[in-house]
Formats: sequence, structure tokens, C-alpha cells
Amino acid sequence: MTATADRSDVATIHNPATGAVAGEVRWTAAADVPRIAAGLREAQREWEARGAKGRAKVLARYAVWLGDHRDEIEQLLIAETGKSATDAAQEVPLLLIILSYYIKAVEKAMAPETRPAPLPFLSIKKIAVHYRPRPVVGVIAPWNYPVANALMDAIGALAAGCAVLLKPSERTPLTAELLVRGWLDCGAPEVLALAQGAREVSEAVIDNSDYIQFTGSCATGVKVMERAARRLTPVSLELGGKDPMIVLEDADIDLAANAAVWGAMFNAGQTCVSVERVYVLDPVYDQFVAAVVKAVENLKVGAGQGYDLGALIDESQVAVTARHVDDALAKGARALTGGKRPDGPGSFYPPTVLVDVDHSMACMTEETFGPTLPIMKVSSVGEAVRLANDSPYGLSAAVFSKNVERAKDIALQLDCGAVNVNDVISNLMCTTAPMGGWKTSGIGARFGGVDGVRKFCRQETVVVPRISVGAGGNYYNNSLKALARMNKMMTKMALSRPRREAK
Repeated sequence: MTATADRSDVATIHNPATGAVAGEVRWTAAADVPRIAAGLREAQREWEARGAKGRAKVLARYAVWLGDHRDEIEQLLIAETGKSATDAAQEVPLLLIILSYYIKAVEKAMAPETRPAPLPFLSIKKIAVHYRPRPVVGVIAPWNYPVANALMDAIGALAAGCAVLLKPSERTPLTAELLVRGWLDCGAPEVLALAQGAREVSEAVIDNSDYIQFTGSCATGVKVMERAARRLTPVSLELGGKDPMIVLEDADIDLAANAAVWGAMFNAGQTCVSVERVYVLDPVYDQFVAAVVKAVENLKVGAGQGYDLGALIDESQVAVTARHVDDALAKGARALTGGKRPDGPGSFYPPTVLVDVDHSMACMTEETFGPTLPIMKVSSVGEAVRLANDSPYGLSAAVFSKNVERAKDIALQLDCGAVNVNDVISNLMCTTAPMGGWKTSGIGARFGGVDGVRKFCRQETVVVPRISVGAGGNYYNNSLKALARMNKMMTKMALSRPRREAK
């Protein structure tokens, strides 16, 4: 994507594959963001008052709208990003999966929870935890999945009863406008709004929101957290990854090879949970590499219909990919496919399989976010685990073995937020489980069942009496005899369980 400024507040968006005009966007002035947020804050009160069932009905109508307008959304998505039709076709269905789940789960998620009394003498109290939505949730979304990433977190926030202020990437602003138009077209209230722009607008969104959901690079995530800390605004950060894949000697090699190729090349490698490095046990290394090369050679590169992977988002992303490949080749790696940018228009880079790689190379240690697949031979499972964990990132991983229990044991040795056994990326569709990163790959998690709604809420504890008799005059009954009696009774009750457990 490239944006050409025509006037100070309007830009033309170009398709990175063809250079054709995809549309125009009007940038939001940072000074206008407080007004937009104030409008959302006002509308949110009525949205919360509808209750979980009322909001679920609106979300259901929106799901129907997304399904009915899928072709329109995907055509604009291709025009804006240069994706292949295969890649573009994944985004709306993912949103429908998320919507379908939260439409069903939101009532349970928002229901107050009763809690037991911690000690018998407190059983005269009823304890309940209520979930109250934060008024305005700011969602700062990336460019790699402009449809899915714009809404996959917004859905949980809207279900909770929050209003959402969406700031899409300035590289892909057009699809976000279509999504917001669809929200209003299906009769939903004005609790979903846009702020279009770059850094200054992002800062204004952070300054005017009650919670921030950010998806993007680690470096930008640090800046988001620093900005949010000024107002003690809570954040959830889903950041970069360098996801490893481990192939054991007893793996189904064809399955593993095809999974590696799809996991690495899907969306031209521009996926936070893509396969970015593979460690293969020595006995099956040659067989695995041959199967990978065969699969990659069948891929068709181009935008739109009939292609497997499309363009990279812009020239800067091509430059990162080329730098990683060139660095690897200079240090002794070999490119079995690709390895050099083709002549011709568009921000394309060929799917590139690298072998003879090691951790001295950027392709094994830095996030590439491009269509590369570096494969390293290892002599043992221990070496594979050590190298997989030798990274500042910890988003997700994959382990391939016909022995599922063995693979699970290895999975639990990997320092990351999710591990797929005999598959890749599938955890992203498991909305009942959390998706979050360790180390520099993020803080917090998206999804996670009811937690995917509750994360956007504040907890409020309400304690009410079970009986009408209160402490009365005992509040300040400070005679020495009364005080000694009270201390003895409370200590005895509080220590009864520890004394039993300590025996």
C-alpha cells in the first residue's frame, strides 16, 4: 500500500501489487479525537443498558451483514493490500466464528458471580462480583489483516457493552470505513467509530480511551504502553513473533512440510503467528526439505483470483525480507527457492526456502514478516527446544510428531503463549482459549472464553447482608475484655484451616 497526499487531510490509497488507486481516505485531525470519544462515551450508556441479550441481537445482525457483504469486503481488501484471493478469503469467516461464539457466550460472561465466604463467620454476607464495561475501548489495529484485526477484539468489547474507537493502520484505512458503515447499516447504535491517521492520532486515541488493545510491532507496543501509563490506562498488547516449528523424526513428513509452507507463506508471511523458523531432526531433515521445496514450487504469486500469495504491503516490508535473505546468503545459507526479488512492478518477494541456516543470521532471530522459510537441522529434541526458546519472542509454536503425547510434553517446554501439535496457526480460531504472547510478544491475551469479554470490564464487588442484624454497637466496643474476646475468636477461626493443613 502507498498513500499519496492530495490535500492536507485527504490521501489516495494505492494497491501495492499494481499501483492502481484503491480509494481515498480523509484523515482525522488529532484535535478531533476527544470529541469523537465524548460522543462514544455518551452513546455507550444506552448500549450498556441494553444488557447482554440486547447487545447479542445487534451483533447477530452485524454477523449477517458481514456474510451478505463478504464479496464487497474482500474485493476492497484485495485492492487495498494486494492480497491473493486465497488470503483475502480468510478474514470475514474468522470474524463470523468470533461473533458466533460471543453471541452465545456474552450473557454468561457478563452475569454476576457469587463468591463463597472465606470463613464461617462471614457467611452472614452475600458476596457478588459484577462486570462493568469500560466506557471507551481504543483498538489500534495493524495493516496485515485489516478486516480481521480491526474487529476481532472490537467484538468482545462491544459484547461487553463498551464503545469502540478504532484506529486502523494508515496503510490500510479503507476496509475499516466499510466495516463501520456496515455496523450502522444494520441498525446498530453509534458505539463504533473511526479515527484515521498515524502517530498523532494513535496518541490521541490512547489519551481518550479507558482501555487500549494494540496489535503490532514490539517497538510500537512499548510506546503505546508508555503513553497509556500517563493516565494508568490498562493495555493489552499482541506484538511480534518469531514462531518456531519443531519436526521430530517420527513426524508425518508430508503433513509437516505442507503445514510449514502454508504457515510460512500464508498472507505472504505477514502474519504474527506465521512459521518463521523450522528445526528438523537429522534423520528426516533431507526428506522434509525436499517435500517443502516441492510444495513451494507449486505456489503462484500474484494479487487477486488464481494466486496463492500476494504482494507485501509496501517497499519497506520488501526491504526487510530482502535484507534477511541477503544476510543469510552472505553467511553461508543457500536459497533452494526464491532468494531474489523478481523484476517487474509491485511489492512482491518470491517464497524463499533457506537451508544451512543458524542463529548468527537475522532470518532466524529477527521477525521477517515476509515469505521466507529458514530450515535448520538439529541432532536432538533438546537442541531443538533450546534453539526454539533462544529468542526474545514467545507468541506461538508448533510441534510435529505421530506420538501426540510426546509432542505435548515438548510443547510444555516451549516458552510461548500457544503451541499447535501437528498443525499451525489453528489456535487463532480457538476462541475459548487465550491467545497471547510471552516475553516481548505481548502482555495480556485476546479471546479466552468469557475472559475475552471480561478483559474489557472493571470488576465491582458488592457485599450485602443475609440478615438484618448488623454489628451495631460492637463497631467501637473497645473495652479491654471485649477486645481480647474478639481477638481470640478471630484468631481461632482464621487459624483453624492452616492448623489442620499443617499437620
